[in-house]
Amino acid sequence: MNILLVEDDPEISGMLETFLTTENFEVTTAFDGESACEKFREGEYSLVLLDLMIPKKSGMEVMRTIREKSTIPIIIMSAKDTDSDKTLGLGLGADDYITKPFSVTEVLARIKANIRRSTQYAAQEREEKVVLERGGLILDAQEYSVTKNGRKIELTAREFEILKLLMENPRKVYTKEQIYAQVWKDAYLGDENAVNVQISRLRNKLEDTPRDPQIIVTVWGIGYKLGDIAQPNSENAPERKAK
Repeated sequence: MNILLVEDDPEISGMLETFLTTENFEVTTAFDGESACEKFREGEYSLVLLDLMIPKKSGMEVMRTIREKSTIPIIIMSAKDTDSDKTLGLGLGADDYITKPFSVTEVLARIKANIRRSTQYAAQEREEKVVLERGGLILDAQEYSVTKNGRKIELTAREFEILKLLMENPRKVYTKEQIYAQVWKDAYLGDENAVNVQISRLRNKLEDTPRDPQIIVTVWGIGYKLGDIAQPNSENAPERKAK
């Protein structure tokens, strides 16, 4: 992982660079705001450590430049310890704030925490971009939309989550208990009606003939599964990714 370190004090910069390198980070240093912006444009980084009091361009200006194009984690380092400075920095897009003087172990802990949060968020965002397609039925998890043969289907949040669950695992049969646990996020207490009502509403919106469902079918004595509707191109066609 590469860190962009923006600090005009050579002693502090050298100390941080040496320590972070021993912790298996790659470190790119910049000593003023202009070179910081240039190096950011030229490289790829996991995090920016940014001093506010730097020459040529202030840390705030550098942060504005970065935030125009990136959501990379930014940790501000500053000798200023006023609430107004912290509020301004965080308001302009900083993710964290470290007051000088600091210990290198504190900086390391903040770096790891912010990179971890950023990585988890990115993974979640990628997951939410999945577009599921089964025949003419298309579910876009990012836009929270469903279309059937090009026609938009308006679903409630729970109807959407039930359909998403079935489309993600088209061959799996889900019991009512499993559907309730994953969609309601709660323990199933035997209230079959809650699931039955949602399934009935889904069928009324999706099926050509709700009384003879082909999309959401009942597996008697067990639960529900996605019907054997045609797959795009082939039976086992992969899921598409949203652009």
